This record gives sequence, C-alpha cells and structure tokens, in this order.
Amino acid sequence: MSECIVELDNITKIFKMGKVKVEAVKDINLNIYKGDSIVFMGPSGSGKTTLLSIIGGLDKPTSGVVKIGGKDITKLKKSTLAKIRLKNIGFVFQFFNLIPTLTAFENIELPLRVAHIPKKERNERVKGLLEITKLSKRGDHKPSELSGGEQQRVAIARALANKPSIILADEPTGNLDSATTEEIINLFGKI
Repeated sequence: MSECIVELDNITKIFKMGKVKVEAVKDINLNIYKGDSIVFMGPSGSGKTTLLSIIGGLDKPTSGVVKIGGKDITKLKKSTLAKIRLKNIGFVFQFFNLIPTLTAFENIELPLRVAHIPKKERNERVKGLLEITKLSKRGDHKPSELSGGEQQRVAIARALANKPSIILADEPTGNLDSATTEEIINLFGKI
C-alpha cells in the first residue's frame, strides 16, 4: 500500500453569519494516498472549496484533525503552516491569481524565490516547467498578454515549481472553453 499523504479525521467547518450558523463541511473522514487523483463534485455552495482550503491549510476546521504527511497541521502557527504549504502543497485556482506586473517566467519563479532556491536551479526548473506546459515561447509575457488557457498553464507551472507532494485544484477549468478545458485536463493527467 502506498503512503498516506492527507488524512482527514471528522472534519467539520461552521461559518457564523450573524446569528446564523452554516455547516459548510460536516464530519468528513478521508485518506488520500500518494498517486491518488481525487475529485470532489457537488453543486455550488456544497463545501468543495471550503474542504480544499482546509486540506491546504488556508483555513482551519471548526473541529477535527488534518494531517499532511502524517503531521497534524490543525493547530500549527501561521508561519509553520506557510512553510508546509510552500514545500508540500501546490494550489491551482479557478481565477489564476497571477501577479499582473510579473512575466509568466517570474510568476512561476516566485515560489522558488520564497523557498530560497538558488538562481541557477530556479532558472532550470522554470524553463523545464515552461516546456512541460508548452509555454517556452511565452515566458517573457505578462498575464494580460496571455490567453486564459495560457494563464492557467502558468498557474499550474507555478503550483508545480517547488515539487509539492500535493496539488489542490479548485475548478481549474471553470473559466475556460471546452477545448482549453480538455488541454488542461490532459496536462493534469500528464503531470
């Protein structure tokens, strides 16, 4: 059996909206193993994004335990959690969240800079990711100069930059046409 990289134990998340309590996620138990591809499906507002945010350490559950690589991340300090996210978790969002003043190359390079990866290794890794995502000729373009599909491929490359053990993708094709959606799905299958 392969290594368990994500463990969720009785995860519940309740949001308080004034006097109203909304149970976004209730009693989720799940183990995800290395090499697994998991899809959460459901209507808008069913808790998919909330669950991904909890798995990725962007949000804390109201109750329950989240383990990444066997380590309980539920009660960690923000700074420690940020280091775990930087090294272990790659995020791909529906809205690409690219920095508009940076080129594709620089957007992909950013998490490597934060991780203090030496310049030569950063350059090699970014060039390799641009090649994998078929953006070798677009590295010097800013997001406004890229199509939606190209921007999403930059976001995927950025998510892969620090070689994370987990990739979390929240509706990564939600804003793309069907041909580009198929291209992005194929890219995920390839990586």
